[in-house]
Amino acid sequence: MYAPAPPAPPRDFISVTLSLGQSDDGSKSRRRRSCWRKWKQLSRLQRNVILLLLAFLMLCGLLSYISVADQWKAPNGRSAEEQKMRPANPPVLPAPRKADANPEDVPGLLPQTTRRHFHRGPPHLQIRAPNKDLEDRRQDDAQRREGVADDTQEDHPHRTLVSWRGAVIEPDQGTELPSRKAEAPTRTQKQPAPPNERQKAVIDAFRHAWAGYRKFAWGHDELKPVSMSFSEWFGLGLTLIDSLDTMWILGLKKEFGEARRWVSKKLRFQKDVDVNLFESTIRVLGGLLSAYHLSGDALFLQRAEDFGNRLMPAFQTPSKIPYSDVNIGTGVAHPPRWTSDSTVAEVTSIQLEFRELSRLTGVKKFQEAAEEVTRRVHSLSGKKDGLVPMFINTHSGLFTHLGVFTLGARADSYYEYLLKQWIQGGKKETQLLDDYLEAVEGIKRHLLRKSEPSKLTFVGELTHGRFSAKMDHLVCFLPGTLALGAHHGLPADHMELARALMDTCYQMNSQMETGLSPEIVHFNLYPQKAQKDVQVKVPSGGYSSISNVQDPHNPQPRDKMESFFLGETLKYLYLLFSDDTDLLSLDAYVFNTEAHPLPIWAPA
Repeated sequence: MYAPAPPAPPRDFISVTLSLGQSDDGSKSRRRRSCWRKWKQLSRLQRNVILLLLAFLMLCGLLSYISVADQWKAPNGRSAEEQKMRPANPPVLPAPRKADANPEDVPGLLPQTTRRHFHRGPPHLQIRAPNKDLEDRRQDDAQRREGVADDTQEDHPHRTLVSWRGAVIEPDQGTELPSRKAEAPTRTQKQPAPPNERQKAVIDAFRHAWAGYRKFAWGHDELKPVSMSFSEWFGLGLTLIDSLDTMWILGLKKEFGEARRWVSKKLRFQKDVDVNLFESTIRVLGGLLSAYHLSGDALFLQRAEDFGNRLMPAFQTPSKIPYSDVNIGTGVAHPPRWTSDSTVAEVTSIQLEFRELSRLTGVKKFQEAAEEVTRRVHSLSGKKDGLVPMFINTHSGLFTHLGVFTLGARADSYYEYLLKQWIQGGKKETQLLDDYLEAVEGIKRHLLRKSEPSKLTFVGELTHGRFSAKMDHLVCFLPGTLALGAHHGLPADHMELARALMDTCYQMNSQMETGLSPEIVHFNLYPQKAQKDVQVKVPSGGYSSISNVQDPHNPQPRDKMESFFLGETLKYLYLLFSDDTDLLSLDAYVFNTEAHPLPIWAPA
């Protein structure tokens, strides 16, 4: 007997055998029958795979056709109507001069049409908000300059801009929804006066500080001038963003151009980092919004909207009082590790920026969230003649640490933003004005005293009915705030109090050996011999804060240049020294608590 035949080896192909006696004449019918027979011999899985591939190829072809068609239409996409709506002289980013060494080593901006006159001072400041068509055109230009579509532009497509008039807020607050047809009155612009000697000194100081930041801390949060290094807080280039509008106002076109390129190429918010809601709002969001208003560059508004969206999780609390910190990468918000409270000043000093962001983008959620905080604080008990405690609980929405009242840290800018929101909104939101006026009377009644021997007027603190002659240097915001209110028509005695307090703030500096005020001072309430009114208890580029204001020979530098030195201190000095009263007029702009100017909304 023979052994059984071995099994046929597996094959990597399919064998098709034609029947005998039939010839292949190459006819269409034969080919159709042959192909159909082959198709039927395939397994169900193989047939499904082939059908899926065919469907995928057809879909790809359809999408390719649509893409090509859009590209052909794009060059002719602008209508004649759009061209007519273009302004004759749209504001453009000033073309920076070439730097000696570009920190980012990236190509510069494409050449732009420049103005004929180049005074060394602030260029023309844009007062009116761009209309939709102009804004769309700027966005297209910005995308062409950068060469590729920006991640932020893809994730957050630019929305239709609203008009300069009106704001998206609740009807019972006396303002209307935005209207694209409404426009603000146009202020006549004139060439800025050349800087005087004091302003030139400010410009030189800025350049010295900027040189140190550019060399040792480029793109980082803060410069450490003594050790010639840098420090990080949020990792968002705080000093650079804080300084954008200052450079524009000072006419530093080269430095502004460098900083603008960094914002375009390097500033990204998709990172796993916690930021403080208040500090990042007044510095980053405020800085970007102000840079947009002054330059008209849509890049800054796009970044501002992206950042604003990332801050919104902070408002997701049971009480609608926001958490102090939020992770801009993960969207997780939380209070500080040691408490569930937020400080009153922080949650009530973000409204200017969030309201303006809503007005520009037409997205209501920013303004609604911020104004809900204002409404809740307005209705709370625990105040004392308009004065508010320092802390508020994010779960209950109630004040905590009752009976402690100060105008220093943790409460100061609450009072500032009451007035400035009223001004920003066109002086129509009477609730804000009423709260501010009540608070001023509460300050006079409970916190105002005079020192000995010079009778300096100062603002102390109240703790459970007990007065303390302690005054933070931060309280020196108050004379400026009172003067601003008087400028906008509030009682004349506000200006008298402002003058008295401003003299006190001057003395807090002049009575120190270094000429610099300490963070906290204690005033003498009783005459004493050989005693001053003010008592203190306790070359690489850049400037440093110091630890000892009483010893000019050993001031103990802290090796830290705050971002607000460029964004706030030097900007205010430049504006105060200006001979041009129309330069960022207080009738056209309101400054946030980090000195970033935002426009006053035109009255309806």
